[in-house]
Amino acid sequence: MIEDGKIFIGASRNPDDSINKPEYLDLKFGNRHGLVTGATGTGKTVTLQVLAEGFSRAGVPVFAADIKGDLSGIAAKGEPKDFLTKRAEQIGFTDYEFDQFPVIFWDLFGEKGHRVRTTIAEMGPLLLARLMDASEPQEGVINIAFKIADQGGLPLLDLKDFSSLLNYMGENATQLSNQYGLISKASVGSIQRALLVLEQQGAEHFFGEPALKISDIMRTSNNGYGQISVLAADKLMMNPRLYATFLLWLLSELFEELPEVGDPDKPKLVFFFDEAHLLFNDAPKVLTERVEQVVRLIRSKGVGVYFVTQNPLDVPETVLAQLGNRAQHALRAYSPREQKAVRTAADTFRPNPAFDCATVITNLGTGEALVSTLEAKGAPSIVERTLIRPPSGRVGPVTDAERQQIMDRSPVLGVYDEDIDRESAFELLAARAKKAADADAAKRAQDEVAHEQPGTTTSGWTLPGFGGSNDDDKDRGQSRGRASGYQRETVVEAAMKSVARTVATQVGRALVRGILGSLKR
Repeated sequence: MIEDGKIFIGASRNPDDSINKPEYLDLKFGNRHGLVTGATGTGKTVTLQVLAEGFSRAGVPVFAADIKGDLSGIAAKGEPKDFLTKRAEQIGFTDYEFDQFPVIFWDLFGEKGHRVRTTIAEMGPLLLARLMDASEPQEGVINIAFKIADQGGLPLLDLKDFSSLLNYMGENATQLSNQYGLISKASVGSIQRALLVLEQQGAEHFFGEPALKISDIMRTSNNGYGQISVLAADKLMMNPRLYATFLLWLLSELFEELPEVGDPDKPKLVFFFDEAHLLFNDAPKVLTERVEQVVRLIRSKGVGVYFVTQNPLDVPETVLAQLGNRAQHALRAYSPREQKAVRTAADTFRPNPAFDCATVITNLGTGEALVSTLEAKGAPSIVERTLIRPPSGRVGPVTDAERQQIMDRSPVLGVYDEDIDRESAFELLAARAKKAADADAAKRAQDEVAHEQPGTTTSGWTLPGFGGSNDDDKDRGQSRGRASGYQRETVVEAAMKSVARTVATQVGRALVRGILGSLKR
C-alpha cells in the first residue's frame, strides 16, 4: 500500500464498513497546506504523527510543536501493540513495519531540548506588539523604537536592550517627538511594564543569541530521512501568546529567507501549527490579514503549513480557503456553536454521494477521519470516511533518559546551548551616556581651574553690573548652580545628541523588514 511520491494515510470504508481503497497525500501537493481538526481524544495527534512520518520518510524536514509530550515518541521505534496490529490488519496494511525517525528536540527554556531563541530585532515591531498585547498608541511607540534602533546602529538582541532604548526614549520624548512623531511618556511606561510581565513569564529565555538558523530545522539525516524538529511546548503553553507569537515568527522567518521554488516535486519543509486557535484569538485585523498573505505566498517557497486544532471555526475563512489537504476527526454537536462547526466542516469537503458529511462527523470513531487531499491538477478529492493507518514510531512519549540520549548525539549539540551576550543597544547607550558624562565632568573641572588662576581677582568694590568680585562670585555661583542643577539633563542630552547624529548619518542604511516585521537578509 506504500507508493513512491505519496504518503499513505489510511484506507477508506464503504457505507457497509468494508474497505474501499487506500488514501494518499500526493507529495507534489504537500506544500498546498492542510488542516487536521477534531475534538479531544479523537486521534488528531496520531494523524499528525502519521503525516510527519510520511514526510520524513520522503526526505522532507518537519517542524512540529509537542503540546502534550506524546509526539516525542516519533524518535523511538514503535512497539507491537494489539490496537496497532489490529488496525493494520483491518485496513489490509501488509507492508506495516516499525521504524524510528531522526529527531531534534527544541525547547525555549532549554529543559527538554536545545535552546531556541531569536532577537528582538528579528522579531520585529508587529509581532512584539502582538506578544505584549499593545494598544494602538503603544504599537506606534514600538515602531518608533525599532526605527531608531535600525537607523542608529543599536542592535536589539534581548529584553534589556529594548528596555534601555525605551528609557532613552522616555527621557528624550520631547526632542524625539519632533523627529518621529508623538512619543507619549505614558505609553513608554506602559510598554516597560508589559516588558516586566513578559520577563516574569519567561520570555527572557526566548530573546537573545545565538539566534536559531532556519537551516538547522531543514536538515536531512544520513539515511535520507527528513529531520523532524519537535518543540517541547508543554511548559510554553502556560503562556499561549508567547507560543503563538514564536511559531508565527518562525513562519515569517521561513517566508523571508527561503527562495522561490514554485511547485516542487515535494515540499522543502512542512510546518505543523498545533493549537492553531491561539494564533487567531483576539488577533488584530492587520495581523490576520498578514498571516493570510504569508500562508498564501509561502507555498511557492516550498513550505507546507498544516494547522491542527479542535474546531474548524478556529481558523478564519480567508486562511481556511488556502488549506487543500484535510483530515476531519469526530466533533461533538450539542451546542448551537458546535452544530455550526459541524456544518462548516461538512461544507468544506467535496461531497461524497454515499453519505452525509454532517451526520458522519458526529459518529466517527477514534482514529477515524473524513479525509480529502488534492489530486490531479490540484483539485480536492471526494471526501472519504477513512481509518487512519497506525504509525511506525512509538505511540506515546519517550522517557527522559531516551530524550537525553537523542540530544547527546544531536547534529546541533553545543550550538545553541550557551548564551552569548555581545555588545548591543544596552552597552552602546550606556557607553555613550558615560562618555557624555565624562566630557561634561572634564569641562566643569576645566572651568573651575580657569576661575582659580592668579590675577583674575579685582578690587573689593565696583558698580553693580560692571564686573568685580561680588558680581564674579555671583556669576560663578549661578554658573555652578546651573551646572549642578542641570548635570543629569546635560548627560542625557549629550547621549541623545550622540544617538541623533548616528541616526542622521545612517538613515541610508536602515534595515529592511518584511510582511510581519521580521528582518530581510
